[in-house]
Amino acid sequence: MTAGSGATRRGRLAQIFRFALVGGVNTGTFFGCYLLLHPWMPYFAAYSLAFVLSMVGSFFLNTYFTYRTRPTWKKFALFPLTNVTNYLVQSVGLYALVSWAGMDDRIAPLVAAVVAIPFTYLISRRILVPRGTGADAGGPDAPDSGPGSETDERRPSRLA
Repeated sequence: MTAGSGATRRGRLAQIFRFALVGGVNTGTFFGCYLLLHPWMPYFAAYSLAFVLSMVGSFFLNTYFTYRTRPTWKKFALFPLTNVTNYLVQSVGLYALVSWAGMDDRIAPLVAAVVAIPFTYLISRRILVPRGTGADAGGPDAPDSGPGSETDERRPSRLA
């Protein structure tokens, strides 16, 4: 193994760890919103609205913290499109758990969310990380990630 591949592996592991942290925060935000909305509307409407609200937060947490890239309007527009898969996996899981398995509709969204985690990581990484720049591993050890490089785009800045 070369020194570069070790740095890439460490960068990728750090990125996955940050993604897991953001996922925990996002899940808590989603579930809190869901529980607040649930008494006022049907469970699936509460689920959908909580999902959208937490997805906006997830976009900013993932761009700034997980992938350390700059949020742009293009990424903001694409991020929800990539979450369609996540939404579908969670929605089908929610429906199946509540309707077919008889699970409590306050707990079922958490179980469905766990199933969708791998899909969410792969899709969000593909949208938020510039490809072909060496930035895929994330973190300061990634090659060619200094100021003025192609991955300079990864520096946090305003949504532009």
